[in-house]
This record gives sequence, C-alpha cells and structure tokens, in this order.
Amino acid sequence: MKESLKVQPHHLERGAYLYVRQSSMRQVIENVESAKRQYALRGRAIALGWRDEQIIVIDSDQGESGASAVWREGFQRLVSDVGMGHAGIVMGLEVSRLARNNADWQRLLEICALADTLILDEDGVYDPTSFNDRLLLGLKGTMSEAELHVIKARLRGGILNKVRRGEYRCVLPTGLIYDQSSNVTFDPDSQIRETIVHFFDTFSRVGSACQTVKAFRKEGLLFPSRLRNSETTVFRTLTASTAIRVLNNPRYAGAYAYGRRRYRRTIDGKKTLQRRDHDDWLACIPDTHPGYITWEQFQENLKILKANGRGYEVARASPPREGTALLQGRAVCGRCGKHFRIRYTARRGRLGAWYVCDRAHGYRGEPNCQSIAGPQIDKAIGMLIAEQMTPAAVELTLDIRKEIEARYEEADQLRCRAIERAQIEADLAQRRFMLVDPNNRLVADTLEGEWNDKLRVLAKARDDRERAREQDQLVLDEAVRERMTAMTVDFNKLWADPDTPDRERKRLLAHIIEDVTLIKMPAERTTKIHARFKGGKIQTLTTMSPKSSAQQVKTQPGIVELVDKLLDKHIYSEIAELLNQQGYRPGGSARPGRHETRFTALRVAYLVHCYDLRSRYDRLRDRGMLTKREAAARLNIHETTLARWTEHGLVARHAYNAHYCLYEIPTSNLPRKQCSRWNRLVDRATALTTSLVLKPSTEAEGGVV
Repeated sequence: MKESLKVQPHHLERGAYLYVRQSSMRQVIENVESAKRQYALRGRAIALGWRDEQIIVIDSDQGESGASAVWREGFQRLVSDVGMGHAGIVMGLEVSRLARNNADWQRLLEICALADTLILDEDGVYDPTSFNDRLLLGLKGTMSEAELHVIKARLRGGILNKVRRGEYRCVLPTGLIYDQSSNVTFDPDSQIRETIVHFFDTFSRVGSACQTVKAFRKEGLLFPSRLRNSETTVFRTLTASTAIRVLNNPRYAGAYAYGRRRYRRTIDGKKTLQRRDHDDWLACIPDTHPGYITWEQFQENLKILKANGRGYEVARASPPREGTALLQGRAVCGRCGKHFRIRYTARRGRLGAWYVCDRAHGYRGEPNCQSIAGPQIDKAIGMLIAEQMTPAAVELTLDIRKEIEARYEEADQLRCRAIERAQIEADLAQRRFMLVDPNNRLVADTLEGEWNDKLRVLAKARDDRERAREQDQLVLDEAVRERMTAMTVDFNKLWADPDTPDRERKRLLAHIIEDVTLIKMPAERTTKIHARFKGGKIQTLTTMSPKSSAQQVKTQPGIVELVDKLLDKHIYSEIAELLNQQGYRPGGSARPGRHETRFTALRVAYLVHCYDLRSRYDRLRDRGMLTKREAAARLNIHETTLARWTEHGLVARHAYNAHYCLYEIPTSNLPRKQCSRWNRLVDRATALTTSLVLKPSTEAEGGVV
C-alpha cells in the first residue's frame, strides 16, 4: 500500500512527532550528518500533508543510550502524547533511534495501535493496526536489540582480551602513574610515596583502619588524593572510607586487577554497584608492576579487615582498643565457645571491666552463659606474662623504644616533605608575580594575593612541624629515656607502669597469647583460666571470684559463732562492747567511708534475728528461770517484796535485755517471809553470804545483777 493511502484525514488533524537521538555526546559532536538526516524527516511529513507548525521535534534525548526508556525523558513524553491521542504519526530515522529495547519498542507499538498512530522511518510508513506492518515493525525491533548486543559483545570482547594479558589501561590509584612506555611505576613525588608507605606501616602496627585514621590525625599528617579525571594530587585529611579503599586496592600490592565490581541498573534507571568475590574477578595478575606492599601482605591486610568487620557470632581477635580489659577480643567462653563481650561499669567512682557472654539471652531469651569480673583475670594474666617474658625483657623494651623513635622520625620526615612542597608553590607564585607588568594592577594584585596565600600555607606548615617536634620531644625527653632504660631490667615495671597505655599492653599480649578460655565455678567461687600461647602451649590458672556487694558486707561466720556463745552470759549491749574491745567490726564497715562503724546492741539483735540464734530469754527459760510474777507466786510473796529481796541478794535475777530480767529461785534454803522489824533484810543477806563462804559453790555466772 502506498504511503499516501495509509495517511488518512484524521491523522493529518493531529501532530507529527519527530524523535531525534544519538547514543553519546561524542556522536552528537562528530556525527553531524546523522543529525542532519534525522532532522530532514520534516520534509517527509510535509510531503505527506502535515503543516510545518504541526511538526513537533523531540531532541532532548541527545547523548542518551536507547537501551532503556527509564532515563530518556523525551521518549517518555513521546509515549505519553501518543497515548493521549495527540500524535498522528511518529517519525524516526531508524527503529533503533526510538528504542534499542524490545520491551520498550513493543509497548510503543501497542500504544500506537490503540491510538491509531502511524510510524515512519527511512524505509516507509507503517500502520501498527495492520498485521503485516506490525509483524515487520516487531522484526525490526528485535534486530535493533540484537544489533546492540552484537556491538557490545565486540567491544567487550576486545577489552577482555587485553585484560587477560594485563594490558588494558585502567585508572590508577594515588601513588601510581603510567610512564611514557605505558608501564606502571611509582609517583615521582617523594612526599606521596613516603606518605603511602607510612600508611601501610601504621596499619600493620595498629591493625585497624579506624586506628590508622586516628594515628594520622594525632600526628597531623595529610593523605594524598588524586582528583577525578585529572592528574592533580591534593593532600586531604585521611578518612575511614579512604583508608579502607586503599587497603582493598590490589594495585598497591603490584597486582593487575579488573572486574572487581559489577554495575547493574535498577528498575528506576539508577546504576548500582555490586562487589564481586575475589574468585569472580575477571582478571587478577600478581607482580605485574612495582607495589608499595607485597601480595602476601595485601592478603593479610584483607584478612585483618574481614576479621575486624565480623560480629561476635564467630571467633575473632579484635584490634586493641583503649579500654582497661586486657583480654579484649581474646577471651573465649568455656561453655559455648563464643568470644566474650566487654562491658564497663562505673561503681563507687571506679571503672570496672566485665567479660560477659550474653548471646543466648539476646537471641533465644535464655540466661547468660557467664559473667566474670575482669580485674582478677587481668591481674593473673599480667603476672603470667611477666613471668614468661622476664628473660627477654631487655631486648623487648629496647625494640619498643627504637620503634617509637623511628615512628616519630618518619612522621617528622613527612612534615618536612609538606614544607618543601609549600616552599616550591610559594617560589612559583613569587616568580609569577615578578614576571607580571607592574602597570597591570588587576593581574598584579591577583598574583600578589596568591603569593601571600602560599606564604601563609608555608608558615603554617613550618609552625605545625615545630609544634609536633615539641610534642614528640616531650614524649622522648631524657627523663623518659632514663625511665625506659631503667625498666629494661625488669619487665614487671614496664607492664605495671601507669604511663604504659592499655592498648600497648594488649599489643604485647597479642604477640604472646593466642586466646584465653574462662570457666566460672560458682560453687567453688573460683574461675578457671586456660591460656593458650602462640606456640600451642596451654597453661591453667585459678583465681578467686570477687565477692558480690552482699557478700562483701556479710558478717564473718566466726563473729556469728562468738555471738552465739556470748548470749549464754551477756545481753546485747554487753556483747557489742566485748566485740568492739576485741577489734571485731560489722560487715557494713567494708563499705567505702564506713570503716569506723562499730557494733551496737541493735546490730547484735539484727544478727541474732538474721541467723536464727536462740535468744537469751529462751536460754534462761530453759535453765529454769522465772518471770517476776511466777517467782513471786512460787515464794508466796508480793512482787514488791521480790524486788527488795533481789536488791539484797536473797534471790538472784538475770537480765535478758536492757530493761527486763528473769529470776532464779534457790534450790535449797528458800527465803521465807518474815517480819523485817525483828529480822532485818540486811542481816539475813549477811548471814546468807557467810553461809555461802563456808560452803563453796560454783562460781556465779556472768550477767547476774
């Protein structure tokens, strides 16, 4: 069917849409003829009967790929207008201009068929409602998508072929460049090289990316960073992301690597990055060019990063931190095999460490495996380390001193490099200023300002170096040197020195002990310590578990037994006085600030109640003592008369507290009620005393009033 017969009057009433697109900006700039051919389709539309003002050109997708319609706003506008019935015909030089994706192409054909919209390309006019035209258009869309796949496969195949040989040029990280022969070599800037070397040395020493960042910040050092798509290198503050990126880059180990990441587009058209495992890299060729570290050291760094990033569900030795817990990352639970977590608690102004295994509680709601106080464990391990390291104490301490001095010298050398760079830039700014025409004040003022800025940067670099040297000198002055030299004769002093940071103790421990298994024995109030050394030797220690707060203030069992004996002869106030005279103290005196606490009658009564001791009242009743009323009834006298008899010693009374007494009735010679006028109580008491002297009896008991 001729083209003019397919174009109907209702088509001419609607607009003619011309879609113009090229896949890249390079094609837009260089392939000018292709653009002219696409815009020339306006003449085809005019020839078919559309007026010039009815022709709508959509060229906002220039430089965009046709692989998807997600990121092409022009194509989305075209589909929208077709669906609303605004388009009578859609024009494109080729099917590939409209869509390289068969799904987008078929969706456009379906909408055009529903809206009765024609499609025009360089070969002719097509009606999507016609089966033959629809079949032909579908075939062209499939061929367009296949063509894109073939083009990509050819380009990708050439790249991968060069990648397998290690010849494909990739963007190099900071510190590596391509020479004139396209070989990878070190950056000629000595400051960049020395800073990167210092970075890897610091990581090997501290064992953590974050600790490396802190070390650079403490030393006042900057890290080189090459600007994107540029050869300019600037020095910036080192960040944790930069440190991890450098440690994960195999090019620093002299290895050629390609395909470490995979890019994917999501449904919204955004590009996402997916990391591949080492075995899935497209190419990895070690020792292809010079590197700052060896391949073995690179793999060891990756293992350290992987171990640092793991959770506590797997056994791991975390890098040393500033906490006081000596076995941080090395203490293993002897019941479940998991690593202990460290918890710090502040009690009575002191910070204490605890080794806690609480995964069962967090995951399954079960009770904690173990919770062990850290000070006793750390003390025992410290003594063990001191015993094991005594023969090598001198050599170890000297090595530590040399390492500290070398570290400070290396940091000072990097600061000197920064001063040299600032001096070169200041000299360059000075030469630019001196070469300018003095009469051209606009340019001269600008260059003078740049020169002043460079001089300020130079002065700041010098001040930073002097300040850092003063701080280093404070650390390694003569007094410190003498103290370190004195400590070389005894490793115990080095280990117990309060100026030795906890992190350094943990680093020393990491070279000696592999891990320590702890098993708490609650019944025995002890903790079993199984220390496994690096060589495989295992040594077992036993420490006493610290007392709880309740146990610390608990009265000693010996004092309770003594109180039980004294209750036979003494009341509470007398017992408290005897205990204080003998130097005994209540359990509450163990609390801070209460060491002056003494026993009182109330404290003794509390002990009797808590330990369920027999009271003095019950003890006296068991011995036959009577109350005042019972004794008066037994003697057939009034209670007032009984009180007078006890005052003169005719009847013995025994106090069972500070206010009340029980009465002891004599077994023989019971006193009888008589007239006191003829036989006075004083005379009767004297006669009773005389008879007792003539007839000795057992010694009176204590507590008798």
